[in-house]
Amino acid sequence: MKKEETRNLILNIFNNRYTCKGYDANKKVSDEDFAVIMEAARLSPSSMGLEPWKFVLLNNRELREKIKPFAWGAEVSLDGASHFVLILARKPVDLKPDSDYVEYIMNDIQHFTDDLRAARKNKLKSFQEDDLKIAGNDRAFFDWACKQTYIPLANMLTAAAMLGVDSTPMEGFNTEKVEVVLVQEGILDPVHFGLSCMIAFGYKNRDHRPKTRRKTEEILETIE
Repeated sequence: MKKEETRNLILNIFNNRYTCKGYDANKKVSDEDFAVIMEAARLSPSSMGLEPWKFVLLNNRELREKIKPFAWGAEVSLDGASHFVLILARKPVDLKPDSDYVEYIMNDIQHFTDDLRAARKNKLKSFQEDDLKIAGNDRAFFDWACKQTYIPLANMLTAAAMLGVDSTPMEGFNTEKVEVVLVQEGILDPVHFGLSCMIAFGYKNRDHRPKTRRKTEEILETIE
């Protein structure tokens, strides 16, 4: 594919990606398409490669009904979406340099040598304490993890659009009340995870309203 064709393809995809406001419950996303969407999430970048997330595919209709009263932004999606995904973010206990999780990532996933692993942990400690200034602040620590979950969220939205699958990103929910349900159902371990956001996939049951965005010159400033 020529560069110009690639540019046009990218722009066409983003111009035709909308937040779906209503789903056709009779249409299902194929296993093959959903697998690609999840690969887009899995392959997403994260700060120092720590992958501070977990994805929960909530297909159980009874559980969807249980969280619906506390998720106003997800009511329509919970009713009709083919696939409904909860995106969890890791808690500080897992993201501090001396945690078992960081050791697992750097040793078993990234395959760092002992010397490099020690250097990376020192860098992570300095980064968290001196640059992010989140050490000792669990709320700020968790917010840092949540910000990173929006990277796979965005990649999932784009992958879905490329496949012709409609989607809805959501943060319109009462986190505390939804988490209570998830804990009671054994879905969420509150020591290690908290709910960051949600995303639905399926096929629309109505036309989208025209896309509205500010002009490029309003959002881009160039410093020569």
